[in-house]
Amino acid sequence: MARKKQYNEDEVIKKAMGLFWRNGYEATSVRMLEKEMGINQFSIYSSFKNKEGVFLESIKYYRTQINVITSKLENSNNGITGIKTYFYDFLEFSKEGSLRKGCLVTNTVNDIKEDMEPTIMNVLKNFANEIRDLFVSNLKQDDKRDKLMINKQADYLMNCLLGLSVASKVFNKEQLENTIEITFKNL
Repeated sequence: MARKKQYNEDEVIKKAMGLFWRNGYEATSVRMLEKEMGINQFSIYSSFKNKEGVFLESIKYYRTQINVITSKLENSNNGITGIKTYFYDFLEFSKEGSLRKGCLVTNTVNDIKEDMEPTIMNVLKNFANEIRDLFVSNLKQDDKRDKLMINKQADYLMNCLLGLSVASKVFNKEQLENTIEITFKNL
């Protein structure tokens, strides 16, 4: 007979997500997950198969958390202004108290090698492309933009967002806001 789980899966995944976000995928061990999640190694393997399984569930949870700001962008009818708001919202989202953690997705892309973790990299690329698609959708709200320019600008904005994610761990609020303002001045 299967044993009943003695923990709330959402709670332990939230804790695991925080650990991956702070330490990175590579530096996070199963022992660290065990301690952070408050469950034993057997339970981790039983529920999630391995560290990769815990991480993939963490990304699903991250999506639900960031959905607060992505849904605003998805429902925006403000074109570039909606995207700019997303950039500012992202900075607020990525804070934990006075600590800026960047983006879990960006941090992990910088942390892993695609050939070593192809499943994870594929999930992260899909996530990034979904954000890019939202940029395209918002850029299309301006009738004056042609399709080729929209795609180039969406690529540019994704590059800026990824850079902002990394910069948010180093620069102060004023510097980050300056970066956003210059990014959108160039569109």
